[in-house]
Amino acid sequence: MRQNRKNNAKKMVMAAMMACLSYVCSTFVFFPRMAPFQHMFNVLGAVFLGPWWGTASAAVTGLMRMALNGRTIQALIGAVVGAFLAGACYDRTKKLWAAVAAEVVGTGILGALLVYPFMVQFYGLPPETQFWTFIPSYVPSSLMGAILALILLKTFDKTGLLRQIQEAVKDK
Repeated sequence: MRQNRKNNAKKMVMAAMMACLSYVCSTFVFFPRMAPFQHMFNVLGAVFLGPWWGTASAAVTGLMRMALNGRTIQALIGAVVGAFLAGACYDRTKKLWAAVAAEVVGTGILGALLVYPFMVQFYGLPPETQFWTFIPSYVPSSLMGAILALILLKTFDKTGLLRQIQEAVKDK
């Protein structure tokens, strides 16, 4: 019981740190209509923390972006779908490419489709707008961020740091 609390505390702290780093990077380094660092941290959270804590970190980042930067619900919905799918795929396969692909599919396609009704209902997007309207901006952003994460994770893997981080937050 005591060990489980210790592991949860480690994951909670790591998720919070990743959410803060993701928020800061997404706030100060961005491209028009893109937040690639959110996606990069979604993949990092998936690989380091798994689907649940990775999703929690993405949700906190999205909520901070909404509350502090005036972003729409897009900052939240796409991120959590991609983060969860990336974590679930990595958890199942232990392959970095699976987390990358799942982030792009989860955020770039599924998240883009899922956000459409919210944008129509709460943000005044005209209902005649195509339901796939967000995919062209979500896919490049999630792809760019996922590739950044893959480069970083491959570098960590070569130096042994990837395994060390995973072991540090692993359930024992």
